Amino acid sequence: MFLDLPGAGPRRPDPPKPRITPRGEKVLVWIVALNVVLLLVAPIGGATVIQALISLLR
Repeated sequence: MFLDLPGAGPRRPDPPKPRITPRGEKVLVWIVALNVVLLLVAPIGGATVIQALISLLR
C-alpha cells in the first residue's frame, strides 16, 4: 500500500547557526565603543566648527 522511498524519513533538524568568534566579538565591542564616543564628541566638534565659521564671517 505504501512505497518506502530512501530519504523519506523524518526531517533532519536544521544545522545550528554560526556563532560569533571571540575575535569578532572584540571587534564588535570596539566598533560600538567608538560609535558611542563619536556620538558624544561629534556634536561638540560640529558646534565648534560652526562657531569658527560664524566668527570668520563677522
